[in-house]
Amino acid sequence: MKILCISDQIDPLIYSSTIKERFADIDLVLSAGDLPLDYLEFIVTTLNKPVFFVFGNHNLKELPFYRPSFEDRLRIRSFQEERDALSSGAVHVGSKVQKEGNLIIMGLGGSLRYNNGPNQFTNNQMNYEIWRLIPRLLINKLIYGRFLDILLTHAPPLGIHDKEDPCHRGFKAFLWFMRVFKPRYLIHGHIHLYDLQDVRTTTYHQTQVINAYSHYLIDTGANP
Repeated sequence: MKILCISDQIDPLIYSSTIKERFADIDLVLSAGDLPLDYLEFIVTTLNKPVFFVFGNHNLKELPFYRPSFEDRLRIRSFQEERDALSSGAVHVGSKVQKEGNLIIMGLGGSLRYNNGPNQFTNNQMNYEIWRLIPRLLINKLIYGRFLDILLTHAPPLGIHDKEDPCHRGFKAFLWFMRVFKPRYLIHGHIHLYDLQDVRTTTYHQTQVINAYSHYLIDTGANP
């Protein structure tokens, strides 16, 4: 299975009339956040392939329709109708577990809290997001022999691809998650790459951690 991973930057190689020729062999698209939904809609309609996404800490105007607070539900009239009207065709997997073909994908969006903005979490709050999904992961282990294949996040793990400033620090919660649940890949965004020498992939225990900034291609070597 060939996967196009994207995040944080509208890539002119993708947002192009030649996208179908350039990415003709793609089976699946994973967006690690900070991208507008109309960009995802362009990819869905042009490639005609499944697109799964999480929200980051920017481009959040549609976030209330996918992760509404109690106040959002009171404020947004005709909530379901407006959400359907905004649909990009991409599937939101934030704080969810989704199966696509032979792949099991789990999503955890947002960044580490740095200014109390929307879709920011403390490490304890991210631990809670993970714990809510553990029953589903245990069922996967019983049925499929593994918990999951891909963890799709916006922020990186603590100490892997992250930065020292508060905005770009990673989550410690992702480290224990990888040790315990052993996803084959953790795909994240949030960390912009401006130098060809910047590290994009790192192996942590049994997980390959990949920065999807702009775009990155994965070939899992398995059938869809």
